[in-house]
Amino acid sequence: MSDGYAGYRSRLVEALQLKGIRDMAVLRAVATVPRHLFVPKELEARAYDDAALPIGAGQTISQPYVQARSCELLELTGRERVLEIGTGSGYQTALLAMLAEMVFSVERIPELARRAHEALKATGITNVSVMHGDGTLGWKPNAPYDGIVVAAASPGIPKPLVEQLTPGGRLVIPVARGDGDVQVLTLVRRHDSGSGFDETPISDVRFVPLLGEFGYAPRES
Repeated sequence: MSDGYAGYRSRLVEALQLKGIRDMAVLRAVATVPRHLFVPKELEARAYDDAALPIGAGQTISQPYVQARSCELLELTGRERVLEIGTGSGYQTALLAMLAEMVFSVERIPELARRAHEALKATGITNVSVMHGDGTLGWKPNAPYDGIVVAAASPGIPKPLVEQLTPGGRLVIPVARGDGDVQVLTLVRRHDSGSGFDETPISDVRFVPLLGEFGYAPRES
């Protein structure tokens, strides 16, 4: 994109490669998506730092490395239907839109869902649908999904999400261990038979809690 930020995106790609991101499609997506459109105006100068940034409503746009790694773990080829839980700023949604055929994204906070929709529209992305709702329930009418990525830490693997995976489908989710101080990015793969799934721990991460019926209960205001 000719927006004056191409050099910054190139340096971010180089940083991600040094940290081990190898999927060229993911790196191309990072080199293309204008992350500065998905952060608050006052933080645009830091948009291409490999760091999490606040986006309001007590939420953050995750570190680019973690988002790139999550996308990489889905092993997308461009033909898949993907579900994202936690639209947030919409940046990871945009990355997924470049990697999959169709992306469905669920956001619990109405204002974030609205702003993400506007940012995605500004980039010209058309293969994404954003819904306000409880992400722990998934988005059943559009299921099944070849891949699901969750952008908040869950106390366990939400049953509806696994059920909405295709046989052989992949779910990437941060799972809290013990008292929740430790969170592990986890790859869940549904068996080809559809009757069970395997879990593979990937790395320690730090996310906001996943609120909803199959996550943590929202705090009383």
